[in-house]
Amino acid sequence: MTSTTAPPSQTTENEEPQAAPPAPRRRRTWFPYLILLPALVLELLIHIVPMVTGFWMSFVELTKFFIRRWTEAPFVGLENYSIAVDINTPVGQGLLNSFLVTLAFTLLVVGISWGLGMAAAVALQRSFRGRAIFRTLFLIPYALPLYAAVITWNFMLQRDTGVVNHVLVDQLHVMDSAPFWLIGGKAFTSVVVVAIWRMWPFAFLMFMAGLQSIPEELYEASALDGASPLRQWRNVTLPMLGAVNRTLLLVMFLWVFNDFNTPYVLFGTAQPAAGDLISFHIYNASFLSWDFGTGSAMSVLLLAFLLIVTLVYLFITQRKEKRNA
Repeated sequence: MTSTTAPPSQTTENEEPQAAPPAPRRRRTWFPYLILLPALVLELLIHIVPMVTGFWMSFVELTKFFIRRWTEAPFVGLENYSIAVDINTPVGQGLLNSFLVTLAFTLLVVGISWGLGMAAAVALQRSFRGRAIFRTLFLIPYALPLYAAVITWNFMLQRDTGVVNHVLVDQLHVMDSAPFWLIGGKAFTSVVVVAIWRMWPFAFLMFMAGLQSIPEELYEASALDGASPLRQWRNVTLPMLGAVNRTLLLVMFLWVFNDFNTPYVLFGTAQPAAGDLISFHIYNASFLSWDFGTGSAMSVLLLAFLLIVTLVYLFITQRKEKRNA
């Protein structure tokens, strides 16, 4: 006798259809924006508003006569910019000299810091007893507070009581007389040495992190092929650190070229001509002469120069990457 019962998977006419599953609750999308809101507000107050204010100040004659009524300063258009770039005037000549000094300072600091950082990272790449101690010692200049470190250098570079002259003149007899390191022509050497001492541990830290991502098998294979350590560095280490190098060089250039704290703490407000870095020069041009309009124009020109350098550098590196791909 055959069964007339419907299969379990089929519904009969008397059965009610099953209710559809509830629609998924829409996730709240405002919470991530709420988390970002404090950072956006701080970015607006600390960077965007001062930047826009400085850009506006570069078009007005904001001198000491309008400090109390700064919103009533007369509009002068591009006059502040023409004064800043006119090399036939003392203001333009001073800015040009400061730019050249800063360019030489930046190239020396970035180049030597890069070389020291790379050499230290490669030397400490392989494991040996005491490697952690050397890594810690090399990072001390970068970990120290900036003002404390540069003030210490200021004391060390004093002519009569400084440690540097005591070692060079009294101990090693490298020099016949104690030179002035913080005034005159040797001020450039002083600020370069202090900046390198501060910057090279950062390069060392970046290279040390990048070397951890290079497989050890590449070095072993190149050693079996008879490659010397120098050839391994050129054919294995440098290509594998390409991404680190591209970022590191740009960041170091921007930091060093725009450095204000090092010359300010080292020299005070009376900076020598040999150590007249451009950020420090703009500060003195604004606050010593009370000509904030021209100082703001110099700041905008500096920002434009750094933006152009960044865009050109990114264009060249990206084009090189596409060519190698």
